[in-house]
Amino acid sequence: MAEARQAVAFQFAVTDEGHLSFRYNAEALKSVVTLFGKQYRKRYAILRNRFLRESFPASPLSLIVITFMLILGSLFGYDFSLGWVWLWDSFLFFMPRILPNFIWNFFLQVLSALTIWYLMSLVLRQTLKLLLSYQGWMLERHKETSLKTKLWAVAVKFVSGQFFLRPMLNSYQTSLPSLPVPKLADTLDRYLASVRPLLGDEEFQEMAKLTKEFKSGPGKKLQWYLYLKSWWSSNYVTDWWESYVYLYGRSPIMINSNYYACDCQTSPLTHKQSARAAFLMNFMMILKKNIETEKLRPLVIRNLVPLCSNQYERLFGTTRLPGKESDSLHHFAGSASNYVVIYKNGLYYKLNLYYKGHLLTPAEIQKQIEYIQNNDASPGPGEEKLPALTAENRTTWSNFYQKHLKTGENAQTMDILTKAAFFVVLEDGEPQLEVVDGNSEPLSDYTAKLLHGNGYNRWFDKSYTLIFFKNGKMGVNAEHSWADAPIVGHLLEYGANLEFQPGQYTEEGDAAGTIREDIPLPKRLRWEFTEEAVEVIDAAVVSAKERINDLDLYVMEHSSFGKGSIKKFKMSPDSYIQLALQLAFYRDYGRFCLTYEASMTRLFLHGRTETVRSCTIESANFVKAFEDPSIPKEEKLGLLRTAAEKHVSMYMNAMMGKGVDRHLFCLYVLSRYFDIKSPFLDKVLGEPWRLSTSQTPTQQTGFVNFNKEPWKISSGGGFGPVTKDGYGVSYIIPGDSVIYFHVSSFKSSSVTDSRRFAANIAKAMKDLKDLCESK
Repeated sequence: MAEARQAVAFQFAVTDEGHLSFRYNAEALKSVVTLFGKQYRKRYAILRNRFLRESFPASPLSLIVITFMLILGSLFGYDFSLGWVWLWDSFLFFMPRILPNFIWNFFLQVLSALTIWYLMSLVLRQTLKLLLSYQGWMLERHKETSLKTKLWAVAVKFVSGQFFLRPMLNSYQTSLPSLPVPKLADTLDRYLASVRPLLGDEEFQEMAKLTKEFKSGPGKKLQWYLYLKSWWSSNYVTDWWESYVYLYGRSPIMINSNYYACDCQTSPLTHKQSARAAFLMNFMMILKKNIETEKLRPLVIRNLVPLCSNQYERLFGTTRLPGKESDSLHHFAGSASNYVVIYKNGLYYKLNLYYKGHLLTPAEIQKQIEYIQNNDASPGPGEEKLPALTAENRTTWSNFYQKHLKTGENAQTMDILTKAAFFVVLEDGEPQLEVVDGNSEPLSDYTAKLLHGNGYNRWFDKSYTLIFFKNGKMGVNAEHSWADAPIVGHLLEYGANLEFQPGQYTEEGDAAGTIREDIPLPKRLRWEFTEEAVEVIDAAVVSAKERINDLDLYVMEHSSFGKGSIKKFKMSPDSYIQLALQLAFYRDYGRFCLTYEASMTRLFLHGRTETVRSCTIESANFVKAFEDPSIPKEEKLGLLRTAAEKHVSMYMNAMMGKGVDRHLFCLYVLSRYFDIKSPFLDKVLGEPWRLSTSQTPTQQTGFVNFNKEPWKISSGGGFGPVTKDGYGVSYIIPGDSVIYFHVSSFKSSSVTDSRRFAANIAKAMKDLKDLCESK
């Protein structure tokens, strides 16, 4: 009660004499005023950002200039309003003219300036959208830019205000073009070309027949439905992709969907787990605020073309919750998610990262973490292994969630975990990332820990989990439905650049910053489970360990040469690697397969990814010729260059929305919704991706130069295989001299072996280099 009285700013009472007594608490009154001020500033910032975002590429400065010109012109008897003053004066005829003429004229000039400025912003926005719809720049080499593209680039810079404006994170969103629906005939032609090297003559003729029947039959109707959807939705793919590919899936997301991202290869600046965790948690919350206030700069290709920033919105405070038929994503912004949940030795703690309205310093966060590290309490029944259910079949997890986590203390704890900015795990292991004498087994073991841990020490449903090891190393496990890997990659690259700046740690390896002594300690979160619930949890642990034991994950450091050498061959590094993968798979498997390479479509509003079908007629011709000793090297080299150029063309087409798979996927969704039978779509969507590949993007921030700062190099990240008898391959090209390959497969398959395939990749890389150098 004493605390409650102190929290009251004003107190009123009636004395025995009948007088009104008034008292106030100065400290409480100060808190009320401070809180009011913060709320006011927050609402003002929200309105200001919305105004700036909605009016972009026009600016407040242009409004001031227009207003000044109109008023100045009126003082000298000129009307620069293009007739808007007369129109507003006529429209407002009903208003009583009680104001002096000069004030009324001033009012009309300001109103006209607002009108002109608003119309100008609409024209600029639509003009910028039309300019950004131009895709010719992607098809031209940097040093062979046409005059048309040069003029277009100047127009984009001028209209978007890049010469004089500083855009916010979402400034370009209203100016990005919508993802176009490709012509049905074009998509079907591209599809047939992609499966030609995979099918025999009879199989291909049968597929061509199904394609023709679909084109002349249900395809036309479904295409029109898709056109209608594209007219009323911001992106005709993204909502269905998120729902039907991710959230409706009932398979476990551990290994099958989640992915991981690695720390820098070099030794960390501090070997104290608490200090490293404290610095990065402080940085994450700064980034969270910059995203919510839109201070983070949007990514722009070639300092010219903006990418969609929509995926950043759910980077923090986002959790996937299980459902019976479909999962759902829940996002919490602002103060609702200004804390993290930390998992240590089977216990959960809520750590508030703000105190009295101020973000905790890294030193303060370190002190809080050390309290958790020194806590020797024991978890209750089922508590330690509860996260195994997030690695379980989604229906099993949903049933458990509905029965055991919706009421009582469990519901409160679950609500806290759901709203947390992100999940943090403090581990006891001490992984080694450096590859010594070609031995990358320690690195492979480390990446496996990131992908799955022990099966129950990751909350796989959080947008991402930060994992900190005892020796200061760290890594990330990320859920896939809310965004794609480049977003997490951008986050880590940004953090690495900041961390290597001087002054982040003391000489003793502690986090820098002042410490307030009155900060409340972390709160332990508790769970209560019945014996029945514990049995379900234990069964989930067994299931998770079975999947973990079946995973074959290997990371190869390819350091004999990198993109520096590849560029000397006048070849795209990505195309070179994709052709090496085709050659390696052919040697490993004895045949070609449907190959998936992820490409982004963030040039369009709410764009995510498209598939590049990297196994082409041209790549197959090259691989078969390369394996034929009777064919001259000159002919092989010509086929290699032809295949590489074809790959570049396909990658560009995918980025421009002219892929195959997202279009056919949406047609398939429509066919299921309208109950339209299509043997063609059933066959296409049932084809397995035995080789699934992805390049991890680097240098997104523009702050890092890996050739000059090799200590910032990371081995990238990876994911699990897509099919039971296939490979998942992720690769990163940091700098000019090294490439990392993350190869995954399943041990239960009799035809795959990750280490064997990695060796085949290394040999294929060398063979292509020898061929290119033989001319």
